[in-house]
Amino acid sequence: MKFLITAGPTREPIDPVRYVSNRSSGKMGYAIAEAALDAGHEVILISGPVNIDPPQDAKFVSVSTSDEMFDAVHRHADKCDICVLCAAVADYKPAAVSPTKIKKRGETISLELIRTRDILDSLGHRQDRRFVLVGFAAETDHVEENAAKKLRAKNCDIIVANDVSGADSGMESDVNEVTILFRDGEKTKISRALKKNIAPELVKIFSHFATKMFDKKNVMIN
Repeated sequence: MKFLITAGPTREPIDPVRYVSNRSSGKMGYAIAEAALDAGHEVILISGPVNIDPPQDAKFVSVSTSDEMFDAVHRHADKCDICVLCAAVADYKPAAVSPTKIKKRGETISLELIRTRDILDSLGHRQDRRFVLVGFAAETDHVEENAAKKLRAKNCDIIVANDVSGADSGMESDVNEVTILFRDGEKTKISRALKKNIAPELVKIFSHFATKMFDKKNVMIN
C-alpha cells in the first residue's frame, strides 16, 4: 500500500524572525513512516520543521506553514491508499505578517489571529475520496470524548487519541499511549510504550482496516 503521512508542527510567521508554533517533535509521525517502510509499504512523508532525519526510502516533502502543508497534502493524497495526518497543524495564524521585525514598544501588544485551513476536514468531506483517512487527536482532558467528536466532525475513518497533558508522554517525548477509535464505534488501546514500538502496531491496524474497506468496495489498492 501507499501511505501519506504528515508529521511535526507548522510555523505561522509573525515577522521575519518570529512565528506561532507548538511543541510537536514529529517523533510519532516519523516512527509511523519508518514502520510503514519496514512493512514493505511506500511512504510519502510531509513534514514541518523537526530535528529528525527523514527515512531514506520515503518520498520526503518539507513544509513550514499550514498553507504549505495543506497544498502538499492535497497534491499527493489521491496517489495514496492511507492518509495518516499526524502533524500538529496550527489552528490559527497571524492575520497579517510584518515584512520587518516588530520592535519592542509599550507594555502590551496585540496579535490578531485567523483560522487556518483545516486539512483533515477538507479531506474527510470530499465526496470522491478513495483512501482511508486517519486523524490524530492530541488532548489534555476528556481525551476519548473529544477524539470521538473529532472523528465524527471531520468524517474520518480512524482517530488516534493521546493524552498530552503530562510531560512524560505525547509531545516531545519518546513515549506515547494511544486509543484508536473507529467510525463504527469500536476502539482499541495501545499501552504506554516507546513511539517506535507503537508505530508498527498502528501500521498493522491501518493496513488491516484499509484492506477490509477496499475489499468491501472492490477497490484496487495502489
